[in-house]
Amino acid sequence: MRAVRRTAGLLCAALVLLAGAGQAQAAGYRYWSFWERSGGRWTYATQGPSTARPGDGAVEGFRFAVSEDSADASRPRGAADFGTICSGTPPRSGTERVAVVLDFGTPADAPSGETPPARRTACARIPAGATTADALAAVAPPLRYDTNALLCAIAGYPKQGCGEQVSGSAPRKSRGKSGSSGSGPSLGLPIGAGVVAVLAGAAVWQSRRRRNDSV
Repeated sequence: MRAVRRTAGLLCAALVLLAGAGQAQAAGYRYWSFWERSGGRWTYATQGPSTARPGDGAVEGFRFAVSEDSADASRPRGAADFGTICSGTPPRSGTERVAVVLDFGTPADAPSGETPPARRTACARIPAGATTADALAAVAPPLRYDTNALLCAIAGYPKQGCGEQVSGSAPRKSRGKSGSSGSGPSLGLPIGAGVVAVLAGAAVWQSRRRRNDSV
């Protein structure tokens, strides 16, 4: 009986760890997310701006926010209509026109001591076959990248930091999911559940062994 009680205590401890793991999942990352406008809605881009090659009439968006992963990422806000954004940029042979939507986020998502600029749009004219990164560089310099080519700043914002973890920031699922699979700190809950399952099995085994020994 003592062994069962000891195992039950371990189960309780595991449940506490599991709850803590769930809270750890709330930590997010502060970064620029990249979106593509398709069918009147934003879709989380499946490739980076340095490899995406938008055609004439494309609408590309960037949003700065604290997000847990791509499924939790915030979409760009405001107008996102190519006809409106690029109305003053006529087509030209050998070039592509790309509507760029820049959403610098909210004060709550801003790094300490920084204030996000107002949202804005721009029409980039780039050579045919150029990338979204080229379009962004044409309308929102200076850009800042880290050593792994991660986009850290657009139009100089933010001044410092690059995809850093922000602890204690609960994911805001109400912002809407992008429909793509995320890749963030998501191992805590499955690992915790696995620990509980293992300890539960140990409790059953201990109980059966005690009964068999008493026979």
